[in-house]
Amino acid sequence: MLSDRDRIFTNLHGHGDVGLAGARARGDWADTAAILARGHDALVEEVKASGLRGRGGAGFPTGLKWSFMPKQEGPKPHYLLVNADESEPGTCKDRDIIRHDPHKLIEGCLLASFAMRAHAAYVYMRGEFYNEAQVFQRAIDEAYAAGLIGENACGSGWKFDLYLHRGAGAYICGEETAQIESLEGKKGMPRLKPPFPAACGLWGCPTTVNNVESIAVTPTILRRGAAWFSALGRPKNSGTKVFCISGHVNNPCTVEEEMGIPLKDLIEKHAGGVRGGWDNLLAVIPGGASTPVLPRSICETALMDFDGMREVKSALGSGAVIVMDRSTDLIEAIARISRFFKHESCGQCTPCREGTGWMMRVMDRLVAGRAEPEEIDTLEQVTRQIEGRTICALGDAAAWPVQGLIRHFRPEIEARIAAYKARSGGATQMAAE
Repeated sequence: MLSDRDRIFTNLHGHGDVGLAGARARGDWADTAAILARGHDALVEEVKASGLRGRGGAGFPTGLKWSFMPKQEGPKPHYLLVNADESEPGTCKDRDIIRHDPHKLIEGCLLASFAMRAHAAYVYMRGEFYNEAQVFQRAIDEAYAAGLIGENACGSGWKFDLYLHRGAGAYICGEETAQIESLEGKKGMPRLKPPFPAACGLWGCPTTVNNVESIAVTPTILRRGAAWFSALGRPKNSGTKVFCISGHVNNPCTVEEEMGIPLKDLIEKHAGGVRGGWDNLLAVIPGGASTPVLPRSICETALMDFDGMREVKSALGSGAVIVMDRSTDLIEAIARISRFFKHESCGQCTPCREGTGWMMRVMDRLVAGRAEPEEIDTLEQVTRQIEGRTICALGDAAAWPVQGLIRHFRPEIEARIAAYKARSGGATQMAAE
């Protein structure tokens, strides 16, 4: 387990003061001017050396992403856009960071923006996060009043402004280019890439989009050093991670842990174990609704980091662990997820627009068993025609839960079909509807 001395989010559960005084008492804003004095490129290289990978789900190396920004200030301003949309079902880690440790994110915005030569940053926050928006705006106001950001941030001579922008609750706006479109006042729809945001992003200017957690951990990394952070976890999976554990556990919680912690340990030690004991576990969705479900047998040994989840054909995603015990109708659970992705598709790409609706309708019939066994293979083939064939990753996100269900729980689907046939005298409803 992660030791307290290595914990970054020391007020994750809100037991301390969320204001500036409490943040400073916990070590935030300490020697920030000295960190800025190292220079732009030094900060980028330090984050690179730490091995930090994006905590929003994709896992792209954060320092490398920063390095794509132009190395000189030109006629077009640079921007940092912080993704606080957090609309993935099961995910609430960024919400707790904003609610209980807002100054970590604000300081991170300053340091990351300075590293990329940006004088302004925007935090795009999910519209439903009303209380969090109030907390965060108060923290921004405190930082301005104390001279930590503004015309002369921390006395460094660097001008930096931070703005909070509230979205309207669209899942698609969690995709970085759709978020840029929304921030510009347009409908949130992903852009074709290239050009990538680092070349042509917000208002056609160089832009980097990072997740809340990715930015909030950078002040501690720059303060304690890349070697400290990279020593935690496994190679290429370094550092700490905030996990949110929900579902059929005795103590649903959000917790910071070392990358690579066994999934079973995460559930048993932090969430009080599965309701009814470990033997009552049916399955776990390990990284938010878009990641493939894992059966109990795999959960015994699975490691919670990027490589560990890839080895078991799932994904770390946002680190949102959804636990389901034997009382769960897993087919209905995945059908509900399919309905979510159908609803949230922007409709721009044909495979996603048509495929999510098709999957949803077939999954709804599978819940009742109104299908033929061969339709399971047809459904799996359709997911392959959606996966990797859309502008953004929403198509993949919709396909993976269905793939995970078929991969690990096909016998349960077949049994549901057989039971329906037995009740109805052999009649079924084919997939042509």
